[in-house]
Amino acid sequence: MELPAGVLSVAVPSQGASWSTKEALSPQTDTGVKVPQQLGKGPSSFIPLGEILQEGVESSLRQLLIEAFVSAGRVDNITMVMGLHPQYLSSFWKTQYLLLRMDGPLPYHKRHYIAIMAAARHQCSYLVGLHMEEFLRVGGNPAWLQGLHCAPQKLRNLNEINKLLAHRPWLVTKEHIEALLKTGENSWSLAELVQALVLLTHYHSLASFVFGCGINPEEDQDGGHGCWPPSPHSDSSPASDDSMGGSGGKDAMQEVEVLMARMKLLQESQLEEEGVTQEEMATRFELEKTESLLVAPSDIADHSLQSNVLCFVEDPEFSYKDFTRRGEQAPPTFHAQDYTWEDHGYSLINRLYPDVGQLLDEKFQVVYNLTYNTIAMHCGVDTSMLRRAIWNYVHCVFGIRYDDYDYGEVNQLLERSLKVYIKTVACYPEKTTKRMYTQFWRHFKHSEKVHINLLLLEARMQAALLYALRAVTRYMT
Repeated sequence: MELPAGVLSVAVPSQGASWSTKEALSPQTDTGVKVPQQLGKGPSSFIPLGEILQEGVESSLRQLLIEAFVSAGRVDNITMVMGLHPQYLSSFWKTQYLLLRMDGPLPYHKRHYIAIMAAARHQCSYLVGLHMEEFLRVGGNPAWLQGLHCAPQKLRNLNEINKLLAHRPWLVTKEHIEALLKTGENSWSLAELVQALVLLTHYHSLASFVFGCGINPEEDQDGGHGCWPPSPHSDSSPASDDSMGGSGGKDAMQEVEVLMARMKLLQESQLEEEGVTQEEMATRFELEKTESLLVAPSDIADHSLQSNVLCFVEDPEFSYKDFTRRGEQAPPTFHAQDYTWEDHGYSLINRLYPDVGQLLDEKFQVVYNLTYNTIAMHCGVDTSMLRRAIWNYVHCVFGIRYDDYDYGEVNQLLERSLKVYIKTVACYPEKTTKRMYTQFWRHFKHSEKVHINLLLLEARMQAALLYALRAVTRYMT
């Protein structure tokens, strides 16, 4: 798909080509356009500014940041943090540009309103604020921003599926699809609904990234002056950032060596082809699913929502509930091979919303295969086993099982503090704290932790999309 000039294929004026990242973010450009500046705190409250704005930043990233600035008039904090992985940022940006700014079934202002509805489910005032601005910029009715009750009924009808996709996607059925498509003045067309489903899952997952990386408000957002914290439960405790002196540093080094040894052991045992029976594989999945009950973050009693977010949320108490709890009727496990992205989801999206299937597929592939063959201070490492364990663990907490995968690997490779972090960011991102971010992989680079967040974002989005698209397919057949 060709994007218009001025997006990723833009020919930047020659005087712009030599900008450094810092110059691209300087307070004023030659054209007199003011660019939002950080108030000395950087794009993330978890990651030191120096880690993000590195001198001699590679030219591909510099070019991307300039193009983002030319296209959107700003380089936002999400872009800056994702810029630690330029290959992924390029793919993400193309997809988001298509969803929001290119031709599609839904008018532009409704796309931004759906983004607001999705982000509000996770109390993500950063994204809510960003898209309120965009909604007005593309001509949206300001009255709608007073809350969901002021929006047209057609948009309000999305509330139920928004709620389920955000918190318990396994509950989405063909009846939910049917209710939205039934004839009447507020009915959705299939093409409109598929675009809405992609937008909802995109922004639920992006909220995970915002909280998981501690993204700070933009300076020109109210929160840039201390009104909107990145998380309703931001952790004020001084988490050990780069100050791991004494035994803490030794323990962190040991964690890296233990992980390396376990990966080596697993790779060797695979080469020896020690057969694991299907029964044993099923048992290990159920064990991992049940164990995931024990890695929930401590429930913080304060569920107060900021008023700028609360007005877009109905049923705010509805949240993620563990896929399987003892004594409750658990929904059936989603067997991945019964409805795959490659064989089913991709073709359905491409049929109803051309081009976006291709871009989503590219984004899933890029993040799944992204590697620099490093782990902490080790180079030349095959990390595919670790990436697969993270991806499959996210799918596991949403009830999706790969029959050919040995979930024993998850237990071997993901230590408890990492599991707590993954589950929190994927299932209730608004509860993420800086302490959780610093507690896992203490000797790893920040870019490696951002890499985990990209895997989380995409695995979460694909899981929710699979449930949504399976319901659409069942409705159509």
